Amino acid sequence: MLAETRYEHVVLDDLRVPIISGTTMKVIELVLAQTAYGWSAEELHIQFPYLTLGQIYSALAYYWDHREELESDIEKRMEKVNRTQKEVPLSPLIKRLKAKGLI
Repeated sequence: MLAETRYEHVVLDDLRVPIISGTTMKVIELVLAQTAYGWSAEELHIQFPYLTLGQIYSALAYYWDHREELESDIEKRMEKVNRTQKEVPLSPLIKRLKAKGLI
């Protein structure tokens, strides 16, 4: 079940995670792509052609209006990734690549 928001193209899923309506993309995923690559809304549209500019701008507006909450979520996700990376041993492929100095 999805809950509507004040943002035309953003809905909240059962866990209250904002997603872009009509897709499975979380607002946070779009924001992370923008942050990682420095893409404008138009560049995001090129990279994610299944999203309309309206969906992109609505998601970005939602992010800026809920920035503190979403940044906290990003931080928690990154902490989980860091913990997992420390707990999980390197795969044989990664070990070989590191041994050859390729990564």
